[in-house]
Amino acid sequence: MVSVAIGLRPFKAISFDLDDTLYDNRPIIMAAEQRLLSYLAEKHPLTQDWGLDDWQALKRSLIRQCPSLAHDTSAARLVTLEHGFIALGYGKTQAGDAAQQALAYFVEQRSDFTVAPEVIAKLSRLSQHYPLVGITNGNVDAQRIGLGEVLEFVLHPGNGTRMKPYPDMFYQACQRLHIGCNQLLHLGDSFKADVQGARRAGCQSAWLNPAFDREPGEPGLGCLPHITITSLSDLSFLI
Repeated sequence: MVSVAIGLRPFKAISFDLDDTLYDNRPIIMAAEQRLLSYLAEKHPLTQDWGLDDWQALKRSLIRQCPSLAHDTSAARLVTLEHGFIALGYGKTQAGDAAQQALAYFVEQRSDFTVAPEVIAKLSRLSQHYPLVGITNGNVDAQRIGLGEVLEFVLHPGNGTRMKPYPDMFYQACQRLHIGCNQLLHLGDSFKADVQGARRAGCQSAWLNPAFDREPGEPGLGCLPHITITSLSDLSFLI
């Protein structure tokens, strides 16, 4: 079902959030986290007494010390792993090498799935009418999960580029597409990151609500999506 709050103006391209918009990311991340713990316990027995809560507490502490890490999921995980290894008695070089290997393993595991064929088919049909791109706060490998054929490029935060709802990636997408910000329609499940982020950047917004069997969300004050859809199947109305 499509509901209109503001109404769409003409647009020239569509950007998509990835996690929890084009696939349910929750079970994927949960499984990847558990596989990483098993990997660490096997490769680095000193970590066996550390659970997920311990690693997450360390990451939160490091982000408080270096807030820029909050905008780079891979860098935050890498630094967390490195500091964890050092805390467990590893030397700096050994900890750095082990952290790099563990991060590579995690990214591989969190990208160990394929986007549903019906979603790829919908995107493929849309791509015949508009350029499609990805704007994600995560670090999934879009090529590995099957989006490389339907998305022209995917933007990730890091290296000075801030996460949504900051406008950085929206601006970058529009620059690469050679369009004005008001000519980009962005679709995502997060009201804060996707709707507010797109609106603040001057883009148009489509809110997927609810997403993947969640309870419907409530819009925030002072900002509405241009349209709300309840299923990716609703995207057919754009063609």
